[in-house]
Amino acid sequence: MSPLPKQTLAILGTPLIICGLALFCLCGCDRQASRPTPTVDAAPAEKLVPATVFLDLVTEENSGALTAIERIKRSWKPDYLVLLLEAYHFTRNRQAQLEMEALFEQTTGLKFRGSDFAFYQWLWNRPETSHPDYVEFKRQLYQRFDPSFSEYFDDQPAGSIRADEIRWGGVQRDGIPPLKNPLMIPAAQATWLADDHVVFGVALNGDERAYPKRILAWHEMFKDKVGGLEVNGVYCTLCGSLILYETTVAGRQYELGTSGFLYRSNKLMYDAETKSLWSTLEGEPVFGPLAGQGIRLQPLHVVTSTWGEWRKRHPETTVLSLETGHQRDYGEGVAYRTYFASEELMFPVPKDDARLPAKTEILALRNIEGSESLAITAKYLLGHPVLNESLGPQPLVVLTDPSGANRVYARRADHEFTAWDSSANTASDSSGANWTVSESGLSGPNGALLPRLSAHRAFWFAWAAQYPQTRLVKE
Repeated sequence: MSPLPKQTLAILGTPLIICGLALFCLCGCDRQASRPTPTVDAAPAEKLVPATVFLDLVTEENSGALTAIERIKRSWKPDYLVLLLEAYHFTRNRQAQLEMEALFEQTTGLKFRGSDFAFYQWLWNRPETSHPDYVEFKRQLYQRFDPSFSEYFDDQPAGSIRADEIRWGGVQRDGIPPLKNPLMIPAAQATWLADDHVVFGVALNGDERAYPKRILAWHEMFKDKVGGLEVNGVYCTLCGSLILYETTVAGRQYELGTSGFLYRSNKLMYDAETKSLWSTLEGEPVFGPLAGQGIRLQPLHVVTSTWGEWRKRHPETTVLSLETGHQRDYGEGVAYRTYFASEELMFPVPKDDARLPAKTEILALRNIEGSESLAITAKYLLGHPVLNESLGPQPLVVLTDPSGANRVYARRADHEFTAWDSSANTASDSSGANWTVSESGLSGPNGALLPRLSAHRAFWFAWAAQYPQTRLVKE
């Protein structure tokens, strides 16, 4: 088995949006040739085709790929489908690709329509079955792109997610480079930021910071110390989510990075010590040595706002500098412009939830101690600046300012909030009492305090893919 062609390797290290499109093109753009109908060769079939044969599909030698596909066809089993799907993207032989497409159609009963999305959805909506050496196949396949990838799949690691739903995003480990303890500057020096530019606002223990989306879209993660806490801000551009986590659990500090892999179009993190893969949405390890050990990062509150609104509320804020140590075009809306402008996805999810268009922005809430989840459209919240809701047994209120920024607070079950003056940072409840609104909580009469709850923005498709039973509030 020879290494992948230079054309494939050349895409490594570029932004995910470019890599994903490049991989799509590798699937073969010439659809004029007709796909053959799989036939059973007269030669005797093997009981089980070794996983290494599927790696032979990823070769520059035409004869090697064609020989491999013939062996696979002779002993076809449904367990082969996922190996064939993963090898398909890297197969350079067009005839072998056509044979593979025909096998996809024969196995699923679906027609090939220019992408593999439908076949993956078909696969993921059935019980997980695969070749006994599937994880080893995955290790050998992806270490060709980055030798460090083999560490994710060594020794048949435990997992709480399906191994076949771990998809490569098209970049090396930390190929989208995280920002570590990045330079922060006073607000007055950020003359390049306009009032309507989107920022992610963080305020912890009196430390107020703004991280512009236009910068984070190129880095997808920052590692910082805010208000004395070691935190990771994880921004998944594909799913439109910035989640802030404290990275110390039970006295143990986890050094997290960008793995290069995805789960349901959502980036997977990894920890430097064990190379376990971590869910961005769950904040816990889901594949590898730490999976299933009950480790969970504490989510912290963050607000998606505009620079003008955040600066008005926090005049002493600092802001992430353009001096990141990397050469990028940090113009507003430059990164992922095409992706954000359409409803098309780069990677499939198990089901398309038609309750909303795929990239509708929602406010996402989850009860980490239970199974309840809630999605509220940003449009609905803009029209309902005070929204009394609940998540499982927890009553809550969502306050939305004129910029569209949402903040969620706990409330008592015996009263509701009726109004709030965002300019004065004062909210009123049904008893007529006034509460002071801050980033950390609501301060009321007689020293009462209602804490801020964790919530974040997301694209609908990504949240619904992770939590298909989520309750939805919309117009």
